[in-house]
Amino acid sequence: MNQILLHNKLYVTPELKKQKRRYKIRLIISMILMVILLVYYIYAEHERERQVAVSDQILNQIEINDMTKIASTDNTTKNIVNDVLIVELSGSDADEASSEVIEEVENNEDPTSSVVDSTPERTVTVAGANYTSEAILSIPKLGISYPVLSETSEELLKISLNKYWGGEPNEVGNYCVVGHNYANGKLFGKLKDINIGDTCTLKDMKGRTVTYEVYERYIVDPTDVSCTSQLTNGQVEMTLITCKEYGTKRLVVKCKKI
Repeated sequence: MNQILLHNKLYVTPELKKQKRRYKIRLIISMILMVILLVYYIYAEHERERQVAVSDQILNQIEINDMTKIASTDNTTKNIVNDVLIVELSGSDADEASSEVIEEVENNEDPTSSVVDSTPERTVTVAGANYTSEAILSIPKLGISYPVLSETSEELLKISLNKYWGGEPNEVGNYCVVGHNYANGKLFGKLKDINIGDTCTLKDMKGRTVTYEVYERYIVDPTDVSCTSQLTNGQVEMTLITCKEYGTKRLVVKCKKI
């Protein structure tokens, strides 16, 4: 019996050619978009790193200024030997004090303490721009240590933590600090890992360092600003605020002086 084998033939029609062309165009466009998004992501991360790095320069400038101020206001060399304060005077100071009794400790002050600045803010210049800080916030557990800039703006939030509300740091009231929640962990990117009972320190520009303990944390809507209330019943408190869930919520961390 003769068998007739039938083979299916594929006919390349004009419509099929158009479909293949459209597929190639879509594929090329998709690849181009992926490359653009990748380049944009890399650029954005680089910009974030560059902007946040300014906060380190601000900290360095504050430290240098403090050391310079102490050196310029203190022309003596002090040492404590067997609980006795030894003061070495230089130049004319030594001549003037040769016939006097030097009393370094007055009013029970600590002779080893550094010079205390009464200025609540410190302005430093970094890369031609002026930044005013009024505190340095440190959370050792999270590796956080940033200056708190005295004003809040979109540009300043990209650089460091900002004061959001309240009076002077380490004073009675509720000192509110806001910072970006960066995916790379910078600024308040790790604040979500803080727990009740954890501690942080706030060093103000007067030279005081106060330790705070976290006593509450919760999530609120962006329009809820009740956490900034200054009704603290005479207590010294601090509130840390950052965005959560892609900016649709806010993480609030409440701390009190211990």
